[in-house]
Amino acid sequence: MLTRIVIENFKSFDKQTELIMVSSSKIRTKPNHRIKVNSNTRLLKHAVVYGANASGKSNLVDFFDFFKLTLEDGLPVWGAKYFCRNDEMNEKRNSIFEIQMEINGKFYAYGFSAILADRCITGEWLYELYQNGSSKCIFEREKASKPLIDSSVILSKEEYNRFETYASDFEDNIADLFLTEMNHGKKILENSNLQVFKKVYNWLKFHIIIITPNSRITNFEYYYENDSLTLVNDLISTFDTGISNVSIEEIDLNDLSKMLPKRILDNIMEKIKKNLTEKRTFHISGRSDTSFFNIESNGNQEPKITTIKLKHGKSLYSFDFEDESDGTRRLFDLMDMLLTNENDIIYIVDELERSLHPKLTEHFLKLFSEKHMDCKIQLIFTTHEASIMDRELFRRDEIWFIEKDNENSSMIYPLDCFKERYDKKLSKAYLEGRYGAIPVFNSFKFRKEV
Repeated sequence: MLTRIVIENFKSFDKQTELIMVSSSKIRTKPNHRIKVNSNTRLLKHAVVYGANASGKSNLVDFFDFFKLTLEDGLPVWGAKYFCRNDEMNEKRNSIFEIQMEINGKFYAYGFSAILADRCITGEWLYELYQNGSSKCIFEREKASKPLIDSSVILSKEEYNRFETYASDFEDNIADLFLTEMNHGKKILENSNLQVFKKVYNWLKFHIIIITPNSRITNFEYYYENDSLTLVNDLISTFDTGISNVSIEEIDLNDLSKMLPKRILDNIMEKIKKNLTEKRTFHISGRSDTSFFNIESNGNQEPKITTIKLKHGKSLYSFDFEDESDGTRRLFDLMDMLLTNENDIIYIVDELERSLHPKLTEHFLKLFSEKHMDCKIQLIFTTHEASIMDRELFRRDEIWFIEKDNENSSMIYPLDCFKERYDKKLSKAYLEGRYGAIPVFNSFKFRKEV
């Protein structure tokens, strides 16, 4: 589970700022919104982030995205302008990215620093954290020097020599992360203490799921298994969208060609031909703004192409996905979050309420909490929707704000830092400006024509 993030000199975040998922011991409401991970630590399952337009909410989501992209492919060239450009000094100042997490009862802090304008990683570290506030270094590196494993990490002579070889080969690499390198075909025994490199890497890569207004995360397996398709239908019927049934129907290549741009269709056809030539079993799924499609074939069999069709009420006609409203299509983007049976997942969602009615957003959040009540699943989302700022949905320590200061730099701070009565209506106080993080307008007068 996520415990804390640290951001510095990234996009609108200038000074070091953090978001913490450790619950407050003072708040007794909604105990099921916390997960106990040891005798002293309980982690929150939600973080709701409010802020005005251009306050930095999307940049918070971008932090996770940039972190994962760097982990997978090294510092991206296009990230050279992602330092905080409020001050020209920041171009040559370190940007800091750190994620702290709990994995199987142990706590770790992994992060890196970089001069983004130079595409240069200046530091990287991995620590194990303890309940008493102390920590143990596992490895660290500075700039182009060789990564060093801490002497406290117990390794056999063979393991130590192998690590030294990997570290020496990586020396002078300033664009990539050593944690990534240790997960590229490296031989590590199952019982080795070097397994921590795989454990932390896999958690960061596979357990953080980012959903932006433009992303598509649908797992098509749900729509091809009878039990889960039944669950899809049961869920969608509760949202009052008018949809009474979701089904799978077979279509032909001509239908598929109408769904997709020519460039994408040509690419898919090339893959189909290659797989058919090699007589391989294959499965291709895709999703656009307006369509679903699935292509599968066994060996040299003619491929089977399917899509989803939607029924409304008692109508005899089927509707295509493109016929639905933006709000309904948005629900399908988010449906995975209700269907998943995975554990220890954190969803990062930008503008969760986009195209959704406030009551529908509230309904979705209640279903999410109910479905994952006993699971180690977390949700961090940005929103403008003040109506869900309610103790019926979230604890006080689950609500956060982002606001820009006088120097146009973003700050993150929790609602819990305000000493409010427990009967105060939070949404009203927020819109009145009690907590900041709302738009501030300058006066303007139209000129009268003479």
